[in-house]
Amino acid sequence: MRLSGGVIGFLYGGGAVSALSLPNFFPRAVRHVDLAPFEEGSFTLLPPEQAAADAQKEDQFDASKVTQPSEVGTGSMGTEAMAAGEDAAAAGTCETPAIRTEWRDLADADKKAFIDAVKCLIGKPASGNFENSHNRYEDLVWVHQQMTNEIHMVAQFLPYHRYYLSVFEAELRDQCGFEGALPWWDETKDAGNFAKAPLFTDDYFGPLPAKTEDGGTCIETGAFGGLTLHIGPGGAFTDHCLSRALDESLTAQSNSDFVSNCNSHSNYSEMESCAEMGPHAYTHNGIGAVMADVASSPGDPIFFMHHAFVDHNWRIWQNPDPDNRLYQINGYSTKTDPKQSLTLDYVLTSKGIRPDVTVQEVMNTLGGYLCYRYNY
Repeated sequence: MRLSGGVIGFLYGGGAVSALSLPNFFPRAVRHVDLAPFEEGSFTLLPPEQAAADAQKEDQFDASKVTQPSEVGTGSMGTEAMAAGEDAAAAGTCETPAIRTEWRDLADADKKAFIDAVKCLIGKPASGNFENSHNRYEDLVWVHQQMTNEIHMVAQFLPYHRYYLSVFEAELRDQCGFEGALPWWDETKDAGNFAKAPLFTDDYFGPLPAKTEDGGTCIETGAFGGLTLHIGPGGAFTDHCLSRALDESLTAQSNSDFVSNCNSHSNYSEMESCAEMGPHAYTHNGIGAVMADVASSPGDPIFFMHHAFVDHNWRIWQNPDPDNRLYQINGYSTKTDPKQSLTLDYVLTSKGIRPDVTVQEVMNTLGGYLCYRYNY
């Protein structure tokens, strides 16, 4: 059964209140959703056996062809974005990086501050620049939906989503006064047992119900319980609940061995495709429902914790060999022929939410435009 309609309200104590404000002790009927519209646009998976086999092969990598920042041109694609990046970087220094802390290591007060900031963004009026967006948070979801084909299954997948996380973080700061750094979730510690992960509680992201014969389950408790989404599934704009449909056989592949196999490649494009179709994709499909839909998956706030994990894994790949990996970018920026090679001056955009930048600006998390590191 598909759910539709506006924000759902309930009568309680003589007045109508939204599901977001309903006390946790008040009984709620379980609501299910048809998973077909979400799974039609689900993520492509790389078999773990293939990832392991590929990790044993020798990459065709020529270190002499690694483009260095000083070699980047200012062609028609990159001039405006590079200028914006230079302004944002404010002289290109990163003296005091923010620390992105794994959820388990985060103080309870910091967890609450982050959750409150996300709820604040959901409660802010939409900018009005994005049709069918109902709030400031959905502005971000709209951008991801509209750019889906340009940022998935292409080499800019990792730099784009690194940039996208920074846009989200900036919105939390500027719109809602968030003073912390974006947390991240080490999914390898919960592989195959996501339901028990410390994020999925009534204090934070709400439960992670299993996929059933009836489909996915609407999330009614937790900080985002009762949330109605308006972007998606796919390219549609249909009111639907925040729902999940856990499959632990898929989340089991978000493990340290799979991450290591992807990061064993010395060639960026080999590592990137493994990461995108490996743990990244398995977590999306494993959490299911909203998260399984490539286009509108940011509708579930757990998206940002997951992509911080993906970004962390990329940074871990970069760290051991910065001369060859910090600015290494290759592969294709388009899916169809004639394919275009991805370069450091390729433009990343958030459709006006934040200034456009180039891939170069986001390659180094300590480079100035970005200024953060992970706690491990």
